[in-house]
Amino acid sequence: MGRNREFDTETALEAVLRVFWRKGYEGSSYTDLTEATGVQSPSLYSAFGNKEDLFRCALVRYNDRYLDYVPEALALPRAGDVVAYLLDRAVDLNTRYPDRLGCFVINGLLAGSDEAEPIRLALVEARSAQEAGLRRRLERAKDEKDLDARADPAVLAAFVMTIQHGIAVQAKSGIGRMVLQPVVRQALSTWPEGACSNSVRSDRRDDATPR
Repeated sequence: MGRNREFDTETALEAVLRVFWRKGYEGSSYTDLTEATGVQSPSLYSAFGNKEDLFRCALVRYNDRYLDYVPEALALPRAGDVVAYLLDRAVDLNTRYPDRLGCFVINGLLAGSDEAEPIRLALVEARSAQEAGLRRRLERAKDEKDLDARADPAVLAAFVMTIQHGIAVQAKSGIGRMVLQPVVRQALSTWPEGACSNSVRSDRRDDATPR
């Protein structure tokens, strides 16, 4: 019979995630991972596989545990609210933990050797999947006249992702939410609302006007 593991895999994986989040893939050594988890290399290998396997497991956990706000945002009724929620939550997540500022995905993408190319591609795929989901949501908004008829959902999705990535890089460098939140407000001020959005806002103003 195999020997039972003497550590909690969920706790260990969270510790691994934090190391990769802080240092990126190549900046994290196996010594960093074993010290963070308190688990020796053979046991970590047995539970998760090699370093690349560990990173992929951490990426799945990051998406599940820390990016749960993305589907919440996409479910909102108005495109402008979707984008505002995404950017506001990005500022919150990227500045929330002093020991791991920035974004797990962007921190891993910023530098990498040829040997780490499979990890870079996995991170590009994760980023592309989020952008594609946002693009589809904005295409629906355009069909519903919640976006200006001249708006390009693909360009807008790329714009939002670019702002998110800038937030991540700035947060990693130590820029706090007091600076980043006004940046979000400035980005949102350019949002191309459609006839449906404008009508809803007009109705709300009329309702609020004293009679």
